Amino acid sequence: MPGQVIGYVRVSTMDQNPERQINAIRAAVGVDADRWFTDQASGSSAARPALAAMLDHVRDQDVIVIASMDRLARSVVDLDQLVTRLTDRGVTVRFLKEGLTFQTSGQADPLAVFQLQIMGAFAQLERALIRDRQREGIEAAKARGVYHGRSRRLTAEQVTLARADIDAGVPKTVIARRLGVARQTLYDALGGTTHAT
Repeated sequence: MPGQVIGYVRVSTMDQNPERQINAIRAAVGVDADRWFTDQASGSSAARPALAAMLDHVRDQDVIVIASMDRLARSVVDLDQLVTRLTDRGVTVRFLKEGLTFQTSGQADPLAVFQLQIMGAFAQLERALIRDRQREGIEAAKARGVYHGRSRRLTAEQVTLARADIDAGVPKTVIARRLGVARQTLYDALGGTTHAT
């Protein structure tokens, strides 16, 4: 009996939409996957429940289709271990972006394994370089005085106190300054009341 086609999708945050990866997998397979596993977590996070569930679910002759290697793992070591673990169980792993397919270890193409390790290393290096550029950009923006980090969120208690101050006639600009937040942050916390007072 032929195995199942499994789609594995990972997005880093709750804000990201997994549809692009899902559509790419559907287009490559030509049909919908028999089973989908979707994580919303960083690739470096150990808490990836869908990955754990998929590893428990897959069986001999199943085919896992993944949009790209960095969706499965964020380090070369993890990538190599996961692919080896799966192929040792008779599972085929297919990466669309890289155009690589890995099968049972006994049938593994040494060149494909080498490509996996090289491409995984390049992906890991690229992520490290992006982080470095982001950090340098933030430091440069701080030096120019134009970067102040993410906006703080107000606690429920702060919002309650702010409403009491507003009812007492204190200008919102003064309240925002006192709370150490931008006026827009205060307006958003108050439910979008954006007229300045």
